[in-house]
Amino acid sequence: MKYEIILFDVDDTLFDFSKSEKNALHKTFVEFGLPTGLADYEATYKEISMMLWRDLEQGLITLPKLGVERFKRLFLTHELEINADKFGSVYLGYLGKEIHPIKGAVEVCDKLSGCRLSIITNGFKDVQISRIGGSPLSNTFEHIFISEEIGFQKPEKGIFDYAFSKLQITDKEKVLIVGDSLTSDIQGGINYGIDTCWFNPHFKENKIGLKPTYEIHELADLLNIV
Repeated sequence: MKYEIILFDVDDTLFDFSKSEKNALHKTFVEFGLPTGLADYEATYKEISMMLWRDLEQGLITLPKLGVERFKRLFLTHELEINADKFGSVYLGYLGKEIHPIKGAVEVCDKLSGCRLSIITNGFKDVQISRIGGSPLSNTFEHIFISEEIGFQKPEKGIFDYAFSKLQITDKEKVLIVGDSLTSDIQGGINYGIDTCWFNPHFKENKIGLKPTYEIHELADLLNIV
């Protein structure tokens, strides 16, 4: 095999985060007495959330603050009298129970069992552990590296330093990172000097000039690379 160690992103790489997010938001809005909340506020929420996740990647906000700030801004925008801390906590609880593997994720990881597989994610620790642990991939990964626990997030060098130290990696040429985010997964991998695989199932246009080592549109395509 060309690569001995595969570092996987989680959200929208191995698990369908869009579906998980939508379901968890709906259940949370219902619990807070807003049964049409998803339809009414999802577009605004996604815009706010996307902006804050970009800030996180740039080190401008911490993950715990992001978890509350996105709802504070949403409720302020729509003049809703809801406690953002409580809403955020309930939302993360529901999110951790939403387990929707991407098509081919289980089969591909099974076929890559000859490699050392690990997770490297910017997500919330409790949510990611719950989703991975409750899925068919629960016993698949050697390590699960989560930014909230480590104190660094992709694309920062620190999260890769930590992962490489724990995995005792000495040869970067044997490592491949696989993820859907150009600014997080691919930028992080390029900065660290490892090969990158951009998972792009929706054929998004690469507008930022980064050049991943590989680009795939189905997870099964990874098998031809490795």
